[in-house]
Amino acid sequence: MAKFELKLPKMGESVAEATITNWLKEVGDKIEEDEAVLEIATDKVDSEVPSEVEGTIVEKLFDVDDVVQVGQTIAIIETDADVADEAPSSPENNQSEGSSESKQVQEQINQVQDSLATDFAESDKFYSPLVKSIAQKEGISVAELDKIEGSGLEGRVTKNDILAYIENRSSAVSAPAATSSKQNSVAQTSAPKTSVPVPSQDGDEIVEMTRMGKMIAHHMVQSVQTSAHVQSFIEVDVTKIWNWRKKNKDAFQKREGEKLTFTPIFMEAVAKAIKDFPLINISVDGDKIIKRKNINLGMAAALPDGNLIVPVIKHADQLNLVGMAKAVNDLANRARAGKLKPDDTQGGTYTVTNVGTFGSIMGTPIINQPQVAILALGAIRKVPAVVETPDGDFIGIRYKMFLSHSYDHRVVNGALGGQFVQRVAQYLEGFDENRSI
Repeated sequence: MAKFELKLPKMGESVAEATITNWLKEVGDKIEEDEAVLEIATDKVDSEVPSEVEGTIVEKLFDVDDVVQVGQTIAIIETDADVADEAPSSPENNQSEGSSESKQVQEQINQVQDSLATDFAESDKFYSPLVKSIAQKEGISVAELDKIEGSGLEGRVTKNDILAYIENRSSAVSAPAATSSKQNSVAQTSAPKTSVPVPSQDGDEIVEMTRMGKMIAHHMVQSVQTSAHVQSFIEVDVTKIWNWRKKNKDAFQKREGEKLTFTPIFMEAVAKAIKDFPLINISVDGDKIIKRKNINLGMAAALPDGNLIVPVIKHADQLNLVGMAKAVNDLANRARAGKLKPDDTQGGTYTVTNVGTFGSIMGTPIINQPQVAILALGAIRKVPAVVETPDGDFIGIRYKMFLSHSYDHRVVNGALGGQFVQRVAQYLEGFDENRSI
């Protein structure tokens, strides 16, 4: 009998850890190769971890809600097959390596237990075991830790962030306060923030927020606190696009086996506009600006449970309309089916959200950090409008929509934000009705 170590697999760029949300198999259960053993969640997407071998689970090293690092062993599987993790045949070696392995496993368990000594369940943020350990050692409460502005991906607090905070806090405590108001300020900063309970009344139903709901709520509040949101709006005549799609959608579905929606056409226009105005495709890192080389468009998609997820179309500017349509449909279908991979939501540089799906004509979307802008697509409406011709103006029926552009006024001024959404509108209104696909 051989023992195989099931490790937490690499789940995409910048994903270093995951939280165990559910064990699908228990100790003693037999599993098939590639059968799901447990469910995990990152700050981006939920996923399953399959077994690489056929066998029986003999040990689980982590419990539900434990945070596991990529590459850590999460379970031991006993199998009849010869695998790389099989121990040598020598009894002495087996005993020695078994003892060493047990110590390593116990150390991992102790480390996780120690890191969870502070009740981090009170926070919606993800913290690495190292950050948790430093916080516990320095006596930093969860409420205080939540106030630290992180410089990592999606605002995650890194080792350097918490060490800098500790250094600044120590300096603030050691320096004499010049006035009583400053002393009060320091005291208020260090005091843990308590939420005011909301009273419930007879007949009210208390519903616990889902994990994804908590994450979305945290990201939205963090984005508003981080970026100075400003909006620009522009109305677009999309009559040409409406007529072209109506003429070509049936032939496209028959040839490609895919639906031709408006979304890939809008995405194509956004990608073109970003190439014209590359300073929309940036991120802010402290006092520095990161100019993104790739144009990776996030596409906000509503889930059946009412939550929202943003899969990413990588290198969107390199796709033709057929490729864009296939990418949009693939990500949308897998998002609704809960089959997105962690890497599918990584690396976005600009986001588009379709508020018109539910009839809204415009909106003020919140920026998806660490990006600096987001575009909301309003509902397409059939409206009377003035049509200009060489023979004079007349009133005609046109298909129109609003584009709502939210951008970070720290780095995107009104001219750039307005010119960008204007360029998107120009590409849409200048759509070639005779275009082949």
